[in-house]
Amino acid sequence: MNLCDMREVRALLGRHGFRFSKSMGQNFLIEDWVPRQTAAASGADSAHGVLEIGPGIGCLTRELCRLAGRVVSVELDSALLPVLAETMAGAGNFTLIPGDILKLDIPALVDQSFPGLTPLACANLPYNITTPALRALVEAKRFASITVMVQREVALRLAARPGTGDYGAFSVYMQYHTQPEVLFDVPASCFLPAPKVTSAVAHCPVRSRPPVSPACGEAFFFQTVRAAFALRRKTLANSLASVFGQLGKVRLADVIASCGLPPTVRGEALGMEELAALADGLWAALAEG
Repeated sequence: MNLCDMREVRALLGRHGFRFSKSMGQNFLIEDWVPRQTAAASGADSAHGVLEIGPGIGCLTRELCRLAGRVVSVELDSALLPVLAETMAGAGNFTLIPGDILKLDIPALVDQSFPGLTPLACANLPYNITTPALRALVEAKRFASITVMVQREVALRLAARPGTGDYGAFSVYMQYHTQPEVLFDVPASCFLPAPKVTSAVAHCPVRSRPPVSPACGEAFFFQTVRAAFALRRKTLANSLASVFGQLGKVRLADVIASCGLPPTVRGEALGMEELAALADGLWAALAEG
């Protein structure tokens, strides 16, 4: 069965009485080059175990099974379980787990599913869970890389550089933990039904160590990052005051100046090292009282 042939896909879904769910962000691929290139981009081979989120009818899943030693897919929609039972029949290295990826213990799932294999994550992520799913995959601390198809605007945010409109707190988060790269766009015409946005595939190799090591620690570093972007159209001083107002404007201005930053700088202009220095400066100022 060709899972990227629209006629065969419609017949398959009809046999199982399947109806698309907008709330689940379901859009199935109908261009075979997309799952093929996405699976290849993941770097999967027989030494890897791949966790997939939202397999749909199995287009990407099949390609991953051709490459990887083992593939485990988590599917929330129970209506797709019999569909996948048909489309993935005979794939001996495939396991389907019904459930919500955001409610599963991902580290335990990976440890149980991929003994002796290097874990990867690869998925055509449902649009409505993109950010929490990426956070969950990163925080699992199990994957060598994360390869995802997401809305193009999200993919651009992952890899955005300081000073650009796409750069934000989530850019910093992903770049702290991984090295995101946008590989290729996927037009809306590649899906059934066609979404209203262009998608893109991003490959995110997980870093062995973060690019910065602020003395204040990771938790406070990210508190500072969120504060720096809290008021995007305001200066960094005003944005920080919305979170660290107890320091007062004069002390905040002193911290910013001690980092060698101009008083009118905005958070979106700061790179990782500048944010780390800022976090350490704020940490020290708070400790002084």
